[in-house]
Amino acid sequence: MVMNQMIQFVKQLSGKFGTDVYTSLPNQTDPNKIAFMRELQRELKNKDVLDVPFSELKVVVFDVETTGFYPYKGDRMLSIGAIKMQGDKVLDNETFYSPIHSDEAPSEEIQKLTGITLEDLVNAPSINKVLRDFYHFVNSDTLVAHHASHEKQFMQHATWLALRTSFQHRIIDTSFLTKVVEPETGLVTLDDCCAHYGIDIEQRHHALHDAIATAKLWAESVRSIQKMGFSNLKDVYTYIATLK
Repeated sequence: MVMNQMIQFVKQLSGKFGTDVYTSLPNQTDPNKIAFMRELQRELKNKDVLDVPFSELKVVVFDVETTGFYPYKGDRMLSIGAIKMQGDKVLDNETFYSPIHSDEAPSEEIQKLTGITLEDLVNAPSINKVLRDFYHFVNSDTLVAHHASHEKQFMQHATWLALRTSFQHRIIDTSFLTKVVEPETGLVTLDDCCAHYGIDIEQRHHALHDAIATAKLWAESVRSIQKMGFSNLKDVYTYIATLK
């Protein structure tokens, strides 16, 4: 019910923001691309990762850079970066990164923060292509992000506007494990979490480098959670339920 309400909300807003937020969206009529998305959604509905041992769990850790915090008020994604993992192993050679086309420059503040300029966006591929390439990269793997609600909002919004389909991937917030592993530290920001574990971020507020740092954070949490005796995500969910 909640998902249906979300889809309807985005549908209502798409007419207002569609051409302003992501310019020049082409018509979604390619039967092969539509078939891939439908098959992916069927696979996601049938996939249950809760019982998969942490050592075997495949995830894609990702990050998006945006113009702000509110996709339903006109903010848009500027870039997506991602890296694959299995268990606590970061797969350095399996990465994804792309800026997203726009004819509108980010604010000066966002340009300084991210290093993304109008030139980067004008020459970038369309949101349609970036999302399709991203979904091909992810396939049906579980997604992980730091402060995942931010990523989830933008992915829901952009996926509907660009591909006219709902976003159905499971996203796990890194805090899901860090709150169990480090309950007394009060770690919140990516900078604080990485400093706590001695993780270097090569370039902050760059989608790929932030994703890599987040992947290393997830790896540390997976190692720690296994040492605590948790075997899979279901074990952790069950434990957290007892704390409420």
